[in-house]
Amino acid sequence: MKLVRCVWVVMVAAVVAAAGAVGPSRAATLDTIAKQAVLVDITSGTVLLEKNADERMPTSSMSKIMTMYMVFDAIKEGRLSLDDTLPVSERAWRMQGSKMFTELGNQIRVEDLIRGVIIQSGNDASIVLAEGLAGTEEEFATRMTKRAQELGMNDSNFMNATGWPDDDHYSTAHDLALLAQHIIRDFPEFYHYYSETEFTYHDIKQGNRNPLLYRNMGVDGLKTGHTEAAGYGLTASAERNGRRLVLVVNGLPDMQARADESARIIEWGFREFDSYPLFRKGEQVEMASVWMGKAAAVPVTVGEDLMVTMNRKERDGLKVTARLDEPVAAPVASGTQVGVLVIEGPGIGTREIPLLAAADVERLGPFGRIGAAAMHLLAGTSD
Repeated sequence: MKLVRCVWVVMVAAVVAAAGAVGPSRAATLDTIAKQAVLVDITSGTVLLEKNADERMPTSSMSKIMTMYMVFDAIKEGRLSLDDTLPVSERAWRMQGSKMFTELGNQIRVEDLIRGVIIQSGNDASIVLAEGLAGTEEEFATRMTKRAQELGMNDSNFMNATGWPDDDHYSTAHDLALLAQHIIRDFPEFYHYYSETEFTYHDIKQGNRNPLLYRNMGVDGLKTGHTEAAGYGLTASAERNGRRLVLVVNGLPDMQARADESARIIEWGFREFDSYPLFRKGEQVEMASVWMGKAAAVPVTVGEDLMVTMNRKERDGLKVTARLDEPVAAPVASGTQVGVLVIEGPGIGTREIPLLAAADVERLGPFGRIGAAAMHLLAGTSD
């Protein structure tokens, strides 16, 4: 990748075939019949499609992703184990809707309950876990909401562990997509449960309700949902060639529409977009001049791997500019911000990434500073 210095600006040629940055995109070039939808390339954090993605909506059984986050978190912290057993209360046993078919008063292994929630969408299993962790489902729901806010889900509120209809129980497509990302990244050791296609409990075998698991398209999670108020919804994730997409759709008219529309959007995301690397963490971007330092310049880098997800047809319009605050006054500590990398392009807006010094540069001693000042004065007065 060729870098050309222009005063204190470094330009990356716009015709570079592979370049990128982390940043949001708004590429609403696909219509969908879903009432709410968002498609995110979580490899780069880029939003490829959104429709009413910040609109509050009933989440039905997609709420159980948050229930599972709480369970996985408890296991990771040592407050619960897969081999622990939890009792089935009358409330859990009597719960209607989708069920694991737990038995009143029985003690059930946590791992079975996890599969009962994820694969069978069991409302009864969700309540058993909620009561086991918090004493009551109400207290568990309060903790769900608090934890969701800590994760950045600022427009979500949970009144129960199942997604049972309640006017005060809601989330958004954006929030559910964020939650899915946290499940995938925070608990990789538990994510495999979402790709299991069937589970048998009490001699009753039930298949995973996620229709995309059966389509051989790279989908490996997460959760369906349906109520009369919400319509048919799905939070799904798929991975291909190192790229991972997360999709949330809701408000679809029936199961077939949920399956077909979700598959269509995911295929579009993989087909029309790609992720292009720009710089790796620690890789030298440019050199910044240093004032009064024992070195005349310091290498400049980025603090994270940078890539951009763009429409393949628009990637030639990408422009990357390094704006350096030079000369940088010594002493310079490694990690000090010395400028910004500005990424611009069609459909991706503008994003500024901090540019960091990649090495320490000590300040010149007294005599060295005098000499440098004298040289600077002479340079300034020369014709």
